[in-house]
Amino acid sequence: MQRLILILGLCLSMGYATAQPLTTVSQIDLTRYAGQWYEIARLPNVFQRKCVANVMATYTLREDGDIDVLNQCENKDGKIQSAQGLARSTNPPENSRLEVSFFNVLGIRPFWGDYWVIALDDDYQYVVVGEPDRDYAWLLSRTPTLPDETVAKAIAILEQEGFPVDQLIYTAQKPRD
Repeated sequence: MQRLILILGLCLSMGYATAQPLTTVSQIDLTRYAGQWYEIARLPNVFQRKCVANVMATYTLREDGDIDVLNQCENKDGKIQSAQGLARSTNPPENSRLEVSFFNVLGIRPFWGDYWVIALDDDYQYVVVGEPDRDYAWLLSRTPTLPDETVAKAIAILEQEGFPVDQLIYTAQKPRD
């Protein structure tokens, strides 16, 4: 698990400059954003390579304004893998640009990765997340599935922002035994 967290930190800290800035939403209410989210789709990444189904993220707002993060997924053997991290806003009070860290050494978090909200449903029912280098992207929902037209709308946003949507992995959200 420590190796997984180290790899995540390294991957999120690397990147290259892109010509066009990434557009983010104007503002996020972190209290409304907190809670459980189901992954609908994502771009392939090293730190989720063993995740095959039931990928979820739970965000818990702390009194200091930071966010506790719990990511969980099911691997091919049906076992649940999890990673705990911390997120914080880099543009308060808008809060549309966050950074997240899953690597903690004696209270020090040397690696942070960008987590930018590029689209958010008015009712906070789905969100499109990415980062400026366009290497990582997620479509998350409050429910295990989304209507096809909503998924298509989210994909169009990712494509417009320059993400390689042809590489998206669609997540199976299936009932657990």
